[in-house]
Amino acid sequence: MKRSNAPIFWLLFGAGGMLSALLGTMLVFITGLAVPLGWPLRSDLMSYPHMLAFAQNWVGKGLVFVVIALFAWHAMHRIFHSLHDVGIHTGAAARAVCYGGALLITVVAAQSLLSLGF
Repeated sequence: MKRSNAPIFWLLFGAGGMLSALLGTMLVFITGLAVPLGWPLRSDLMSYPHMLAFAQNWVGKGLVFVVIALFAWHAMHRIFHSLHDVGIHTGAAARAVCYGGALLITVVAAQSLLSLGF
């Protein structure tokens, strides 16, 4: 039986899909409506000092990284499998672009968050 790395990508896809289903809608509501309108949350809740303090804490840093990384892997996996639906052959180049893009986003997110300090 031939070994495959597909379960790793399906795991990241599934985790990102679950996270986006559970948290994505609330993140859009909070950042797009609740905070800018000041209801039911304070309008200074997402000010730069507050968000910087959140991103410098190790728990906040971990949450931001998990959200960015898993959303990216979910999106790129969905794009990769949607290419077949629009008639584009999904060969090694498409695989490299999609999964390489997700890996690049993950690495840039980790580097950016680590550069903020603790």
